[in-house]
Amino acid sequence: MIEDDDLAALRQEMKGVTPLKGVRKVDRSSSKVAEPTLQHRRQMAVTVEQKSTNHLSDEIIDLVQPLDSLEYRSNGVSLGVFRNLKRGQYPIDARLDLHRMKMLAAREAVYRFIQDCQRFDTRSAIILHGKGELSEPKAFLKSCVNTWLKQIPEVIAFHSAQKHHGGVGALYVLIKKSDRLKLENKLHINRGREDTDF
Repeated sequence: MIEDDDLAALRQEMKGVTPLKGVRKVDRSSSKVAEPTLQHRRQMAVTVEQKSTNHLSDEIIDLVQPLDSLEYRSNGVSLGVFRNLKRGQYPIDARLDLHRMKMLAAREAVYRFIQDCQRFDTRSAIILHGKGELSEPKAFLKSCVNTWLKQIPEVIAFHSAQKHHGGVGALYVLIKKSDRLKLENKLHINRGREDTDF
């Protein structure tokens, strides 16, 4: 609230000032939103909601070193399967190259890549993240991928690749079977049992 002294000072300063004369008019046409714009806004709102399904961390992660070998094995993955993954003995059915990507773009790419792999029944893939020897901080993208893959339930194991596939600058990734593939396997196994039952 303006005090009496301030109000008096303001009136003194404004002495001799005349208000501008103008026609007060409300432009009613600008208050209406054009239909395509409204439709575009609705589409953008849906797009933002769809993007929010990516739960991968975009905050501080545990940093690894450029020459570190990375590995992860979830419960239920046998040592034999993990050993085969480590040796690069599974066929590489999909490949994602993250070189020269910024963190947020790489985060989205990794998430979508794993979702697509499972959707198309890809069990073994490779992600090329680079060593990050020249980045600051060092191995930043490599560290991000190491963190992100552990946050995706569809990823059941990963290991740094063999030298001919990129070595410590790449990861072999083993992806969980899709529900459809699990059902097919179950039906295939049960079909053999049904033939022998009397």
